[in-house]
Amino acid sequence: MTLPPEPETANAPLARQPVLFLPHGGGPCFFMDWPETWDRMAAFLRSVSQTLPQKPDAILVVSGHWETAVPTVTATAQPPLIYDYYGFPPHTYHLRYPAPGSPALAAQVQALLTAAGIPNAANAERGLDHGVFIPFMLAFEAADIPVVELSLQHHLDPAAHLRIGQALAPLRDRNVLIIGTGLTYHNLRHFMGQDRDSDALSHAFDAWLVAAVCAPEAERTTALKQWEAAPGARICHPREDHLLPLMVAAGAAGRDRGVQTYRDTVMGKALSGFRFG
Repeated sequence: MTLPPEPETANAPLARQPVLFLPHGGGPCFFMDWPETWDRMAAFLRSVSQTLPQKPDAILVVSGHWETAVPTVTATAQPPLIYDYYGFPPHTYHLRYPAPGSPALAAQVQALLTAAGIPNAANAERGLDHGVFIPFMLAFEAADIPVVELSLQHHLDPAAHLRIGQALAPLRDRNVLIIGTGLTYHNLRHFMGQDRDSDALSHAFDAWLVAAVCAPEAERTTALKQWEAAPGARICHPREDHLLPLMVAAGAAGRDRGVQTYRDTVMGKALSGFRFG
C-alpha cells in the first residue's frame, strides 16, 4: 500500500529573507497631490511584500534620517512616528502607521553587533522617522509586522556600515527582513531645478552604482567603499546619509548578488532600488 505524503507542518523551515534597498521618496510625497511624479515609485513599493518568500516575523530597517555616535536600535514596543519633514500640507502630519516594535529583535541586533566587536546602544523612546513609515505605509500597509530601526553613525564611513550589515546577516535566517531606505540621488538643491548637467551626472552615477551593486561580493564591497570616485558622486550626494543604508544592506547580503528591482527618472534624476537574495 502506498502511504500518503507527509503533511506540511507549521515547523517546516522558512526560506531565508532577502535584503532590500528601497527608495523612500521625498517627504510624504505619496500622500499629497503631486501628480504622476511619484506614481511609479509608489507602485513599486506596493509590490514589495508580494516578492518575499514568506511574511517576515519582523523588519530591521536603516533609514537615511537617523544618525548617532554608535549604531543604536529602537527598543520600544509601540514606536511613535517622527514627522521630520517641513512645509508640507497639514494632513501629512496626521498620517498613522501603528506597527509594533520589537524589544526582542532590538536585543538580538545588539547581541550580534557586540559579538562582532561593534559598540552599540538602544533607545527605548525614539520612534520611526519618515524614511521608514512613509514607504512602509505602501510596502507593508497592514502595519502588522514589528519594526525596529537602526541608526547610521555620524561619521558616515562606508566600510563601517558594510561591516554593520555583515554582523547582522544572521537575522535573515531568523525570518527577519533587513531593509535600507534612502535615495540613490539626494541633492535637494538640484532635485527641483532644471539642470541638465546634474541630470546627466545622476544617470552616470546610477549606471556606476548598478554595476557596483550587482557585482560579486568582493568587487561590490571594494567599489562601495570607494563610492566617492564614481562619476558625479558628490553632485549626487553632497552628504551621503541617503546612500549609507545601501551599504548596510550590501553588507548583510553576503554572497548574494544584487539585482536592480526599481529604476525611474524623477524630476530628471535617475533613481534605483535593489534586492539581494
